[in-house]
Amino acid sequence: MLTLDKIYHAAYVLKNVARRTDLIEAAALKSPCRMYLKTENLQLTGSFKLRGAYYKISQLTEEQRAAGIIACSAGNPAQGVALAASRMGIRSVVCMPDGAPISKVEATKAFGAEVCLVKGAYDDAYAYACRLQEETGMTFIHPFNDDEVIAGQGTIGLEILDQLPDVDAVLVPVGGGGLISGVAFAIKSLNPGVQVYGVQAENAASMARSLEAKEALTLDAVNTFADGIAVKHPGDITFRMCEEYVDGIVTVTEDEIASAILALMEKQKVVAEGAGAVSVAAALSGKLPLSGKKVVCLVSGGNIDVNILSRVITRGLMTQGRNVTLQIALEDKPGQLVGVSRIVSECGANVVSVIHGHSDSSMAVTSCFLTLGLETRDFEQINEIRSRLTEAGFRIVN
Repeated sequence: MLTLDKIYHAAYVLKNVARRTDLIEAAALKSPCRMYLKTENLQLTGSFKLRGAYYKISQLTEEQRAAGIIACSAGNPAQGVALAASRMGIRSVVCMPDGAPISKVEATKAFGAEVCLVKGAYDDAYAYACRLQEETGMTFIHPFNDDEVIAGQGTIGLEILDQLPDVDAVLVPVGGGGLISGVAFAIKSLNPGVQVYGVQAENAASMARSLEAKEALTLDAVNTFADGIAVKHPGDITFRMCEEYVDGIVTVTEDEIASAILALMEKQKVVAEGAGAVSVAAALSGKLPLSGKKVVCLVSGGNIDVNILSRVITRGLMTQGRNVTLQIALEDKPGQLVGVSRIVSECGANVVSVIHGHSDSSMAVTSCFLTLGLETRDFEQINEIRSRLTEAGFRIVN
């Protein structure tokens, strides 16, 4: 069973392995609370997962180590297991869903693990890893449903209380529940007055739905770019611990996550992956009673695939009204484009793309479509542009 002594022991074991990550005040982020960021994205492997994986592996017997290690992961636990195993001279095999970001797959290999890609989501990789473990006799390392893994993650709770003793609330990303179980247990054991809230992606809310139903449920599917928390079924141990120690779980949308990633990059110069940014998304969206409180948002990881980063930024800009595409129906005659661009310029927006194309068959033969990509200040400016164009006789199609 998990005990506070075990978490302190994990902190001792991890002292020269895991970085004591900074707790920084996020004064630049507009939030009703006084927000601090626990920057686990700056951990050695780019996420908190190193803590639990290393502590678990450090406690294995010589016989278990000799058998080799098998694990399953959507990406971040894989890197923690790979690094820990390689440092201890242990062979490791990690099963990952085939949709895992290429950057996480390659980083896992670079840390020394053998990677086995499995078709489907995390839970499919888990099922395959279990079958492989039975066939080979290797030692299985669960990414979250394990007391020693949870103890390793709980060391973050100790650090938060040491770095900000008067903290009022802590927001923690939730996938399978290992991180929040350890953090909540450590904090509630030492200071029960601190509120601990979990945050999940709306399209992967297995723990939130399970707590509502008062039993561990399995979702039919998960669909979120926050791949690190895309878990269909929470752990049995973590479910019970969340029931006992967590004050509530909220969900955030894909747009809210994208906006949080953008805000962290732009305002705080912090790079977070989708799973790592959900805590900030919850704080910024006002879904919890945090006004005026000192709140720690745990940024659990920063291993975002650069191939999707630009798309996430664009989505965040659109969500904030800072990027918009307008399609305008025009008569195909000289001067039309000048009239449109003059209005856009007078409103203070910036044109970044122009596409001129023929209209559809239901419109006049002499008509055309003008599609403009604009950089804007906010939704108020977008509405002003729309109104001015309409007043000038232009028809906005989209």
